[in-house]
Amino acid sequence: MLCDVLVIGSGIAGLYYSILASKLGKVTIITKDKVTEGATRFAQGGVAASLSPSDSPEKHLADTLAAGAGLCDSEAVRILVYEGIDRIKELIDMGMEFTKNPLGELDLGMEGGHSEKRIVHAKDHTGSDLHQFLLSQVLQNSNITILENHFAIDIITEHHLADPAKPQQAYGAYVLNEQTQNILTIQANSTCLATGGAGRVYRFTTNPPVSTGDGIAMGYRAGCTVRNMEFVQFHPTALYSDRDQSFLISEAVRGSGALLVLKNGKRFLPEYDKRGELAPRDVVARAIDSELKKSGDECVYLDVRHLGAEKIQSDFPLIYETLISEFAIDMTKEKIPVVPAAHYTCGGLRSDIDGKTELKNLYAIGETASTGVHGANRLASNSLLESLVFASRAVEDLKKNIAKQNEIKITIPPWDNTGTVNFDELGIVKYNRDELRKIMWNYIGIIRSKSRLNRALRIIDIIYEEVRDLYNVSKLNKEILELRNMALICQLIVRSALSRHESRGLHYMSDYKENRNISRKDTNLRPSIR
Repeated sequence: MLCDVLVIGSGIAGLYYSILASKLGKVTIITKDKVTEGATRFAQGGVAASLSPSDSPEKHLADTLAAGAGLCDSEAVRILVYEGIDRIKELIDMGMEFTKNPLGELDLGMEGGHSEKRIVHAKDHTGSDLHQFLLSQVLQNSNITILENHFAIDIITEHHLADPAKPQQAYGAYVLNEQTQNILTIQANSTCLATGGAGRVYRFTTNPPVSTGDGIAMGYRAGCTVRNMEFVQFHPTALYSDRDQSFLISEAVRGSGALLVLKNGKRFLPEYDKRGELAPRDVVARAIDSELKKSGDECVYLDVRHLGAEKIQSDFPLIYETLISEFAIDMTKEKIPVVPAAHYTCGGLRSDIDGKTELKNLYAIGETASTGVHGANRLASNSLLESLVFASRAVEDLKKNIAKQNEIKITIPPWDNTGTVNFDELGIVKYNRDELRKIMWNYIGIIRSKSRLNRALRIIDIIYEEVRDLYNVSKLNKEILELRNMALICQLIVRSALSRHESRGLHYMSDYKENRNISRKDTNLRPSIR
């Protein structure tokens, strides 16, 4: 199978990139589940952009740099905050509807770490609305083909060709059709990884089941550098429950005035930061973790009752209705029990300001990429903006280079299944998957130490070897492929954490004091065998 542009992933980054790239040629989107099953639709808050008269890109820049604990790439952030304004205006021109105030102006919300109201939103279901809007554009585009239930196994590089001495580049991907179990060879002049993050490697996470770090793992195996994988953001306010996937209580709820309190009703955040509930996420998550360890309680509480039932139901209809219908919690009358949960991967495949990786013809965008804009801690609602801005820049770069790309004339060998067998491996797969998630939650969470990280790595390495052996002898399926990627992602996170000898942002080590001085000392991991 041959296409001009192959896009792996169907969240906001992949869909927006595909719409823009479709003007240059035929685009094929592959997604391992239904096209609607990504993390974008769970983004409740919105998109940050300095659109009010009292705001400015420079203020947004300063807030992002401050939240990033000194590790942000200032050039990338400057691009984000200035070009992001145009991306929002383009979406509105395309027909995307955001919530407006009674004057007919955009209703800009406030979230933690921001100095101004700048969150463009569609009530409290922005991600869902934006994803549906972009998907509707894709489905009407005759230049875009979507292949659901297709799992990308590996990026095709010179590894798979007869002459591995050539300069490294991407030629497409080997892809498992989950319905037929056939493995396709999809050749592409240009390939883009937009598979989202890796929150699912943790036992408790706000991420959907598909967020297993596939694009980061594929890129690393193909020869790309991964950067700053130690920075995993824990959202401070996930609903406390026994469910595998935590329900997110949006940052915007605290932005509207909700208070975090202990079981006895006492506020505690002002003791940790003068901004209180509007401090950046790393600060709030550590404060909650500290209070729970002191009290022995299992959760703290988010109290929004003082805002009044009318405002709560008007501003947060999705959260209100979900809590009522699924958890029997009425947030207009009761405090909401919350705990931190793994939420966002701030590191990823190292990409430049145009989305390019080290491999020719391979781009990485969205949560899969490490553009440098998030530094050591992501500022709330910068993620959707990053996806839009750098997807646009990647297509602009593609536009300059696609004319130079010749139709692929090389012969790529088909996938070799020789020697593989079907057997009942699901018990092994489930056991190892559960073990990885428990280890990551217990050892590589909000507070870390060298001894615990080393202990975790020894166990993860053993699991990784077992998974690799299983992968080599098995006829492939989705469960094995996800586990293979998860085991690698766990290794990358722990090894990155062990190599950073400081506490910074989301990476808080009990062995080292906190450092928020300006630093561009990145953690870079590159595969030794390409």
